[in-house]
Amino acid sequence: MRLVMSFLRRLLPEHAPVSPRERVRAACGALAGLLGTGLVARAALGTGVELPALIAPMGASAVLLFAVPSSPLAQPWSILGGNLVASVVGVTAGLFIHDPLVAAALAGAGAIAVMMALRCLHPPSGAVALTAVLGGPAIHDLGYGFVLWPVGANTILILGIALLFNNLTGRSYPHVAHAAPAAPTPEGRFGLSSADIDAALEDYDQVLDIGRGDLEALLRRAQLSAVMRRSGPATCASILTRDVVGIAPEAPLREALALLRRHHIKMLPVTDESARVIGVLTQTDLMDKAEWDGRGPRLGLARRWQLTLGRGRAPHGCAADVMTTEVESLRPEMSLAQVAARMAQSGHHHLPVVGPEGRLMGVVSQSDLVAALLTEAATRDAGNRDTAPERAERLPAGLAAGIA
Repeated sequence: MRLVMSFLRRLLPEHAPVSPRERVRAACGALAGLLGTGLVARAALGTGVELPALIAPMGASAVLLFAVPSSPLAQPWSILGGNLVASVVGVTAGLFIHDPLVAAALAGAGAIAVMMALRCLHPPSGAVALTAVLGGPAIHDLGYGFVLWPVGANTILILGIALLFNNLTGRSYPHVAHAAPAAPTPEGRFGLSSADIDAALEDYDQVLDIGRGDLEALLRRAQLSAVMRRSGPATCASILTRDVVGIAPEAPLREALALLRRHHIKMLPVTDESARVIGVLTQTDLMDKAEWDGRGPRLGLARRWQLTLGRGRAPHGCAADVMTTEVESLRPEMSLAQVAARMAQSGHHHLPVVGPEGRLMGVVSQSDLVAALLTEAATRDAGNRDTAPERAERLPAGLAAGIA
């Protein structure tokens, strides 16, 4: 009995846990997609017409579009290109090959080959190719018109509903891959690099139902989780610099430049009257968003028009006009591993640390972080060396000698 249960468990696919809410969302999406496509198509055809308003492969497309909209097989080009390619291949096979079984087999195989070459692989399109061959006299009489109706019309209708439904229910479609957390350790020494992932995918050499970007994001998050699990007790609060040079949003650009030069820093937190961080001003902001003359940075005409149209008021040539408002900030309770990941992901060498209500507490620099990580690693290695003899005493003689 145990062997039977073990065999049966092997037949079940391994799925990530899905909430009841997501299951209901997917089912409602399929209902909306198929019903909407069918009703619109039937209204366009009118009554008494033998042409099908909805073809069966649309049911399989609905599974992908609404249940797994992040799949590469469910993206707009996959369904649109896949269905059109498969219908053309299927109609061609049906017209020139008289044996329907041979024609169907060649249509399916040809559709897969062309879809993979054009990067529009969509599994239900295989059924579209077979429908073109085995769909009966009504389908055969359409000839290449089958590509436009019902395949093209059905595809465009259900794709339009998927675009609307998925985005209204919180699923990005077309899917945008999740941003991959930066590697918490230097590439080439520990951890995975993008080149490592590309090499593994090339060696695996199979089609995966997950985008490369999503796969890298999952691997990076797993890597970060492992580093955080092994990291020590030190936190962001233990390494932040509290003597911070900041600037007010209304301060002139030349004042910002002077502060950066005087204190030999690359970033200024921009705070309001309550010390809340509302942005950061970096050397890059001054270089990219301002024009320069003999007296220093100033706002150019293009930047002035952009700010005027965006805010509805004229700019004043101050820090608020060039600062970065989407601030990557740190919390004092973050571990050093979390700080390293956030800093690497943002690409900044300095990040502000904020406390309650977003008030500025200090700044963490990349050099302070590296020093703390090296100190933590050295302490951990020293602890491992101290306990090695104790572990060796509890091991068999051969193993203890190997450790020594």
